[in-house]
Amino acid sequence: MKKSAITAMLSAAVVAGLLSFKCIDHKNGPAEENGQTAQKTEATVESAGLKLPAGFQATIIADNIGRARHIAVTPQGDIYVKLGRAKDGKGIVVLHEGADGKATVKSGFGNFGGTGIYIKNGYLYASSDENVYRYKLNDKNEVINPDQPELIVEGLINRRQHESKSIVLDNDGNLYVNVGAYSNSCQEKDRQRGSLGRKGCPILDSAGGIWQFKADKQKQHYGDGVRYATGLRNVVGLDWNQQLNQLFVMQHGRDQLHDIFPDLYTVKQSAELPAECMYALKKGDNAGWPYMYYDQIQHKKIMAPEYGGDGKKEAEGNFIDPAAAYPGHMAPNGLLFYTGNQFPEKYKNGAFIAFHGSWNRAPEPQAGYFVVFQPFKNGKPSGEWEVFADNFSGSQANTASGAATHRPCGLAQGPDGSIYVTDDSKGTVFKISYKK
Repeated sequence: MKKSAITAMLSAAVVAGLLSFKCIDHKNGPAEENGQTAQKTEATVESAGLKLPAGFQATIIADNIGRARHIAVTPQGDIYVKLGRAKDGKGIVVLHEGADGKATVKSGFGNFGGTGIYIKNGYLYASSDENVYRYKLNDKNEVINPDQPELIVEGLINRRQHESKSIVLDNDGNLYVNVGAYSNSCQEKDRQRGSLGRKGCPILDSAGGIWQFKADKQKQHYGDGVRYATGLRNVVGLDWNQQLNQLFVMQHGRDQLHDIFPDLYTVKQSAELPAECMYALKKGDNAGWPYMYYDQIQHKKIMAPEYGGDGKKEAEGNFIDPAAAYPGHMAPNGLLFYTGNQFPEKYKNGAFIAFHGSWNRAPEPQAGYFVVFQPFKNGKPSGEWEVFADNFSGSQANTASGAATHRPCGLAQGPDGSIYVTDDSKGTVFKISYKK
C-alpha cells in the first residue's frame, strides 16, 4: 500500500511497524501500488467509532453480550453468536435485529463456550473446545430443540493452547474442524530459550491441522475423520470459497523468534516475522509447521530455527505456498468471502479478514485490531490488501500499546449484503453497510 494510504488509516505508532510490508501475489510477485487505493482509503468517515471507506457506515447493534466469537446470520434476520465462555449458562446468544437497527436478545442456549458456529442445510452447527454439535432448524431458521443437540464430533484435543475449534462446511456433506497445535513451535521444552524441535513432531498426529468429518454422522472421533491438511499451527478464521469450491484458512504464525533464538533474530525481526498466512487447501496439503515459516519480507519459505534454520536457509520439503501473506502477529480470527450485492463491485468474491490484534510485538508497536479486505480475481488473491474497518482499538495509543477497547473476531454476511463483525472483548456486534 502507499504510505499516504496507510497513514490515513493507521496510527503513527503502528505505521512504523507496518510500512515495510506488502501483500504478496504469489503468481505475479509483489502487488503493484495504485493511486486508486490511496484515494479511496483516505476518504474515510467515523461511524460507530470505526473508520471506513467513503460510502460505508457502521452501527453497533448489540453490546455487552459476552465474549462474542464467530457469528451466523439467517435470511430472517436472526443472528446466532457463539460465546467464548458461556454467560449465564448460555454459550449461544440469539439476537433479532429490529427496524431501528438495534438487536434484542431473543433467546440463548448451549451451556458450552467455544468459537465455531455455522448454518448449513437446515442445521445450526456449533463447537466447544472439544466437541461439535448441531441443532435442527425450522423453516424460519429457528432452533427447534435447543436443549437436545446432536453430538457430531467428540473428544477433540484441548491442551489449553490454541484450543478453539473453528468450523465450516462444504457443499458435499463434509464438516471441517481446526485442531490447533498445543505448542508454539514443537520444541522439546515449549517456548524455552534454545530448546530444539521434537523429531518428527508427534503433535501432528492429532493436532496442527484441519480434520474432515461427515456433517450428519453422530459421535465421531479422530478415527472417523480424515486429517484433511496438516502443518497448520492454528487456524481460527476459515471459510468455504463458493467460487472455487475450496477451503481457505488463515493461520496464526509462530511466536518469539528473538526470545527463543536471540543470536539469530533481532527484536525487530521477531516483531515482524513470520507472516500471518492465507492458505487455499486441498486434501493432503502440508503447510509446513513447525519445520518452516513464511517470511513475507524475503518472500520465501524459511527453515525454522528449531529444525536447523538460521533465518536465511530456505525450507526443504513438499510444503505449499500461502495464497497471500500479511504482517506478523496480528491474529487473523475471522475470514469471510463476500458474495453479496450491496457493496461496490470490487468487493464481490473478495475476502474480508478480521485481525484480532497482536500481543507480542513489544517493544515495537502492537498492530492489527482491524478488518482488512483482500481483492480476489478468478478465485485467487490479486492486488494489495487494504484496511477496510479500523479503530476497533479506540485510539492510536490503544493500538500501539495493545490495550484495545474492541478486538474484532467473527465475520458474517447478512441477507441484505451487509457484514457483521463481532468483538470478543466488550461483547459488541457491529453491522457495516454501504449506502449507494
